[in-house]
Amino acid sequence: MVKENKTRKKSYTDVVAAAAIELGNKPPYSPEVEEAVLGAMMIESDCALQGVESLKESSFYDPRMRLIFKAISRLFKDRSAIDVTTVTERLRQDGVLDEVGGPVMLAKLTSNVGSGANIEYYIKILLQKTIQRDLIVVAYKVLKNAFDPTYEVDKLITESQSEVYQAVQGNIKKDFVQVGDAVNRSLERIAEVQGKNGLSGVPSGFPSLDSYTMGWQPGNLIIVGARPSVGKTAFALNMAKNAAVDFNRPTAFFSLEMTDIELADRLISAESGIPSDKLKGKIPMDYGEWTRLEESLSKLVSAPLYIDDTSSLHITEFKSKAMRLKREKGIEIIFVDYIQLMEATVNVSGGSGQVQKITEISKQLKAAAKELGIPIIALSQVNRNPMGRSGSNGRPILSDLKDSGSIEQDADMVLFVHRPGMYGLDDSPEAYVRAQIIIAKNRAGKVGTIEMMFEGDQVKFIDMANSLENYAKQEADDSQNFVI
Repeated sequence: MVKENKTRKKSYTDVVAAAAIELGNKPPYSPEVEEAVLGAMMIESDCALQGVESLKESSFYDPRMRLIFKAISRLFKDRSAIDVTTVTERLRQDGVLDEVGGPVMLAKLTSNVGSGANIEYYIKILLQKTIQRDLIVVAYKVLKNAFDPTYEVDKLITESQSEVYQAVQGNIKKDFVQVGDAVNRSLERIAEVQGKNGLSGVPSGFPSLDSYTMGWQPGNLIIVGARPSVGKTAFALNMAKNAAVDFNRPTAFFSLEMTDIELADRLISAESGIPSDKLKGKIPMDYGEWTRLEESLSKLVSAPLYIDDTSSLHITEFKSKAMRLKREKGIEIIFVDYIQLMEATVNVSGGSGQVQKITEISKQLKAAAKELGIPIIALSQVNRNPMGRSGSNGRPILSDLKDSGSIEQDADMVLFVHRPGMYGLDDSPEAYVRAQIIIAKNRAGKVGTIEMMFEGDQVKFIDMANSLENYAKQEADDSQNFVI
């Protein structure tokens, strides 16, 4: 194992050195600073703590300094004392004491440092040099692949963007936040949302649902699960349309199953209220419907809604595109349809491959939501368990999410779309249009069930509470306008 690590480190060093020679420059590193940091870590415990928290082996370019830092880190992890003697003994146990220059080198490191007063400044320098070297390694790899005629350009672009981002973000450490600062920012947010009907996030467009969520919150991963053909895509697309068209919130919709034209057809039907059969030409539209269609399209075509219909989208490519959309379009919410169709690179064998893949995708989606500071709503298939569970009326539960328990663990909220009438589990007259949105998990609030209607011919969900409120208002208006 040690041999493998040495080979990897040598390769990293060689890439930077080769690039420096080719360009006629010196590799970006400071031997004096590297030595000063390690010397300070061996003479002051506070410096050792700061160094281990902020740095990693690749923060040091000199292979000898890397080995010394590794020894110090292992001592710190074992809660052992850290000084010249203990570090010397650790290096001797690792069989690399002579490789770093022996006890003489360690004595030199500590003797050249009077105190650890400048440790924070030195660490900052090392982190900056590390980012420069990591970018050189990424650029060298990109250059090599760009000359390969068999390398796919789209893959090259995606990998390049992702690796540049990782090179920078991987060396930026987030500092602690004093609770007072967090409280003050929270008070500012509370004051800001007082004039927004209590919503602090992106509205779903369904009042009953927003009463549970206060809008979709930044950094949250929301999972919407359902059996096939129940309407999870329609529900997600309704929410995306509401956010972009009704509230002018820049929205991204990643569709791995349907094309952009198919999604556009659904959006047009939901926005205009014209049945999909008429839009498909099965039944001709009359003049009034054409007028209504034109009026509704004027709002839809200018909405800040961005669709990506790449099939088999890799999670790395998704993150790259999401970062670009955030930077260029200022998107405030992302929808993904659906998680089981995404791809991830996992090294597994046997029947656990799909589970490991979904586990990785789930974790990456949550990380992306947090890094971008926006909510991500990802759709998920539900297994067949609800259909065979006696006395449940087919209602799905958290463990029914398909392929991985990691989905429910990583999610801040889990919603299920449930329509009992589809499976003969409800024989009431309104069974086929009756729908439920089941909030099965909500880290920031309560769980519960929201009653809705599903207008299949318009591919549209309707909030029952909102519908009844509008009906009552219309009745009141009609009674006031009634003339004897």
